Amino acid sequence: MENRKILETIRMLEQENLDIRTVTMGISLLDCIDSDPKIACNKIYDKMMKCSENLVHTTSEVSKKYGVPVINNRLSVTPISLIAGATNLDDYTCYAEVLDKVAKNVGVDFVGGFSALVHKGFNKGDLVLINSIPHALSVTDFVCSSVNIGSTKAGINMDAVKLMGSTVLKLAENTKDNDSIGCAKLVIFANAVEDNPFMAGAFHGVGESDTVINIGVSGPGVVKCALEKVKGESFDIVAETIKKTAFKITRMGELVGREVSEMLDTKFGIIDLSLAPTPAVGDSVARILEEIGIDKVGGHGTTAALAMLNDAVKKGGIMASSNVGGLSGAFIPVSEDEGMIEAARTGTITFDKLEAMTAVCSVGLDMIAIPGDTPASTISAIIADEAAIGVINNKTTAVRLIPVHGKTVGEVAEFGGLLGYAPIMDIGNISSENFANRGGTIPAPIHSFKN
Repeated sequence: MENRKILETIRMLEQENLDIRTVTMGISLLDCIDSDPKIACNKIYDKMMKCSENLVHTTSEVSKKYGVPVINNRLSVTPISLIAGATNLDDYTCYAEVLDKVAKNVGVDFVGGFSALVHKGFNKGDLVLINSIPHALSVTDFVCSSVNIGSTKAGINMDAVKLMGSTVLKLAENTKDNDSIGCAKLVIFANAVEDNPFMAGAFHGVGESDTVINIGVSGPGVVKCALEKVKGESFDIVAETIKKTAFKITRMGELVGREVSEMLDTKFGIIDLSLAPTPAVGDSVARILEEIGIDKVGGHGTTAALAMLNDAVKKGGIMASSNVGGLSGAFIPVSEDEGMIEAARTGTITFDKLEAMTAVCSVGLDMIAIPGDTPASTISAIIADEAAIGVINNKTTAVRLIPVHGKTVGEVAEFGGLLGYAPIMDIGNISSENFANRGGTIPAPIHSFKN
């Protein structure tokens, strides 16, 4: 490698917050299914420990070898509703507890996969899992949950949408002593992907191999610094600069991912090149949008700037690797982005503007704190709105709302660490009760029929 490129990479690592945001090992639990939950949980524990016991040590060694920070080590598993559905249990908390035990013993940050896929309907295990979420996530520390309630092929399961509105509120109540932080570990998806390495939405899809290593690379600070060098240039130059930067970030991620996979004798899966911000200054997607030319994020032009950023990141990543997957683009989680936090606090960005932005970004309404007295029907309607954006546009969308128990607009919720903090946002007070109570299915769009 040329000396100039070596120095450029060192600068990215030391000054611009370039890192491997997560190394996520996906583990299939299909061979752990048993009608006896105790046997099943023992199988799960044994398999997960065997597969992942060297994960943290290995990523640490690779990090030292290349000088690349690895921020998080995580696990994802087959959706537990598929595994626990063979039992007669009416609560799957014991499965969440075994996942939590593995996380603590192995030393990973989170385990994803306490999940259900109900975009076309429920089976018994799906309903039991969803009803278990409020308790399971309140008695575990590292378990994350997701529910897929819609897809472009299937439409939107509005019975599931209604159920998830009340589930979010129950979880908020159960974790009210910590600003309802349990809701930060629950994502409601449309068009969920099977190889997402990021939490809280990661699960190991049934189409995946037995074990796999997926990498999440992030570098908002690197992109912003690159754009600072092209101030006043045309959008063509801006897009090209983002593409070139994304290319470099992706190459680094693939190097680390393949090394970790080889050392663990595990298949290398994908690189998710998502600009995932943190509350730290210099690691913000909002500041990239402002560097593109928006005076304050949330102002007119924000959605167009985000669309270009998201597209350029994907193009640069795909040029760098044949294994780009997951979500890959730009995340806009309010509590996890220093610039978004300020914009929400000062009112330059609104809830409605955030929803508009989700039509062109990687995911959706993410880590948004809302008043604790928000009705379940309103949460359900927000989920439906966001799912509709995903279903109609054939993209992944998601909702991770935190109705903060006992707090209202203008107050602040403190989550800590990478989850950050967030001002409680105003979402209006118009009733959605009649809409949420209809139930049934919003049919798949006409353009879903492609065969």
